[in-house]
Amino acid sequence: MHRPEDLLALADRCETTAKPDRTLDADIYEALGYTVRRKPSHLVGRRTPPGGLYQEGPLWKTLGSVSANIDVAIGLLRHKAPDWRWSVQSIVHDESAAFQALVAECSASGTIGALTLCAAMLRAFARRQGVAAADKGEPTSP
Repeated sequence: MHRPEDLLALADRCETTAKPDRTLDADIYEALGYTVRRKPSHLVGRRTPPGGLYQEGPLWKTLGSVSANIDVAIGLLRHKAPDWRWSVQSIVHDESAAFQALVAECSASGTIGALTLCAAMLRAFARRQGVAAADKGEPTSP
């Protein structure tokens, strides 16, 4: 996984993004420790969005649209941190919808439920890495 600062910056991107993004999908998978092969940009067109493959063990699988599909985001969370407690809540206020997520006591809010869950998950991983680094006596920032 990436450094805690990188995970927190990616969590901020997840919270501020207003629509699904395949490049962000690949960035999230990479941040969670997967090896990702992105589709070359010269093959991307209107009908073939950027995406790619990720490696899980010896297998290569199609990159899930974690920025658009809450089921994909939940699947990643359950795979990477099966024992963590989490929740996602939809809040409707004056004809606008927003989401709040809580993962391992780390919160996030945003306009897309799947990305809000990803943001909270990335913050939880950043906190866990920061705690692990502090336990080893390593500096948590460069």
